[in-house]
Amino acid sequence: MQFHLNGFEPGDPEIFHPEDRYTAPADTKALPTEVDVLIVGCGPAGLTLAAQISAFPDIRTCIVDQRPGPLLRGQADGIACRTMEMFHAFGFAERVLKESYWVNETSFWKPEEPGRENIIRSGRIDDTEEGLSEFPHVILNQARVQDFFLDVMRKSPARLEPHYSRRLIDLEIDPSATDCPVTARLERLDPSHEGEVETVKARYAVGCDGARSTVRKSIGRALHGDSANHAWGVMDVLAVTDFPDIRLKALIQSAEEGSIVLIPREGGYMVRIYVEMDKLNENERVASRNITVDKLIAAVQRILHPHTFEVKEVAWWSVYEIGQRLTDKFDDVPEDAPGDRLPHVFIAGDACHTHSPKAGQGMNVSMQDGFNLGWKLAAVLQGRSGPELLHSYSAERQTIAKELIDFDREWSAMLSAPLKSPDNPDGIEPAEVQKYFVRSGRYTAGTATRYTPSVLTGEATHQHLAKGLTIGTRFHSAPVIRLADARPMQLGHAASADGRWRIYAFAGAEDRAQPSSRLRALCDFLADDPQSPVKRHTPGGQDMDSVIDFRAVFQQAHRTLAVDAMPALLLPSKGRYGLRDYEKMFCPDFKNAQDIFDMRGIDREQGCTVIVRPDQYVAHVLPLDGQAELSAFFDGFMARRNQPLHAERSETKRQF
Repeated sequence: MQFHLNGFEPGDPEIFHPEDRYTAPADTKALPTEVDVLIVGCGPAGLTLAAQISAFPDIRTCIVDQRPGPLLRGQADGIACRTMEMFHAFGFAERVLKESYWVNETSFWKPEEPGRENIIRSGRIDDTEEGLSEFPHVILNQARVQDFFLDVMRKSPARLEPHYSRRLIDLEIDPSATDCPVTARLERLDPSHEGEVETVKARYAVGCDGARSTVRKSIGRALHGDSANHAWGVMDVLAVTDFPDIRLKALIQSAEEGSIVLIPREGGYMVRIYVEMDKLNENERVASRNITVDKLIAAVQRILHPHTFEVKEVAWWSVYEIGQRLTDKFDDVPEDAPGDRLPHVFIAGDACHTHSPKAGQGMNVSMQDGFNLGWKLAAVLQGRSGPELLHSYSAERQTIAKELIDFDREWSAMLSAPLKSPDNPDGIEPAEVQKYFVRSGRYTAGTATRYTPSVLTGEATHQHLAKGLTIGTRFHSAPVIRLADARPMQLGHAASADGRWRIYAFAGAEDRAQPSSRLRALCDFLADDPQSPVKRHTPGGQDMDSVIDFRAVFQQAHRTLAVDAMPALLLPSKGRYGLRDYEKMFCPDFKNAQDIFDMRGIDREQGCTVIVRPDQYVAHVLPLDGQAELSAFFDGFMARRNQPLHAERSETKRQF
């Protein structure tokens, strides 16, 4: 898909006239005076969180932003494979794939010997390892990603829209309050109401308001870390060049002029360039150097020598300091607070972790923050879990952010280090940079995240039953054939961002769900036994799979199994008409020689049960006959339900 040929224009490229691609937000209505969740900031973390919660119309959500309207250009653009998997759960992965640049290969350039005045290509590799994900690593303007989340929110059951032109003045928390312990004051910035102050009371508030977060300051948190004292520039440009790898992701290291990270942009013509600039003095800020875009362009031209690089248009540019900073906790509970103190305010994204953009992880990790917190808030607000569950957000995501900070510090130092030469024998070899890039491939693809054992993540006692679905890591999808309609698909794509847990039962070798089989016994247990987590935790009057979605994968070819012989749990009656759901049974894709049991290391003889969290991470692996362990796992964090949803929620609300 090509666009930007005659100049950069933001918005939907499928709309021909640029003036029709975006509209100014309508006059904003007054903020609600009381909500369940107040989200401050319409960046990647805030919109991911809002999109997740918007799936629940009974949760009163308000999202505000200081900007006058949606983002139009600039900022982040790298979308990791893991993030694409998340986008599919939200329903817009195909739109991203259509518009984006696909990062298929990465090239490496170094000084040419002898002389070292010119650069030459030193390597060219696949950007991600084979089979790591069904999705590629792609590049797309952050503004378009946010557009897609806004579409999800508008079309959701909650019909959620942001309130723009609101600046958070302050936020106060009363932990002893039983209803809405958070009070926020916001100033209107829109011309017709400028200066007016609105007050919103909330059960929970989330600061997704960037590195200078007012929410973070209100809960006494601070970003800690050091600057690496290096200035880098970044620019999105339309340029004419004879550099042969202009449409490949490239890392270019010159002998004396610094380094470039080159990222082709969507549309076929634009390119983003990160260029190393000046080394800063201790405690010096980049603003003092008065670095202009012309200086960025000149630096790129020197580094690319002998190739020419003529910039025709600059769509966006900025200069930043490399630095890695992190907060100690991502919620408002003090370290020395009593054990019964519950969190009511959270921070996500740049509000709690900042770093350089060259690792391509900032937007991705921020969105994973929002996804992690969103389903947990929904579970608590709907009474499916106790509020203690919310402690897990800071515990899980702060650890992941620290790993990001450590990786970014090492990668940034490597890119800024002088190259080895006769005059600098202690410098870094370009080949080492390429090797480090390969070693870090799973991390930059977003697939290296692993949650440690906790109430939400089981011990690896039965990990041998599914060696390729590691507990604590994201559920690695694989091709299957849906039994009822013979549709080839990815198993992971059967799940959406709807807050439900998933149980995938992988049948043993001879198991066809016949009356004597372990799979049939598991189905009967889940459907009828009082100890069943489905029975215990599904509210009265709701569909059987409204909280825990159960599905089965068989080893036989799909034409050899009879749909009508399957257990009732795999053909549930749903909705007001009692219509049957035929989309819960799958088989290997033998036609394309892709057997999910082999691909994911499933024990063929015994089979297994794989529990997957609402944010797509593997929570546990258990034997098919491990009913007691299955029940105990869900009992660890889920409330027992025997009333309709709203009645239960009212009772839960009184417990806060």
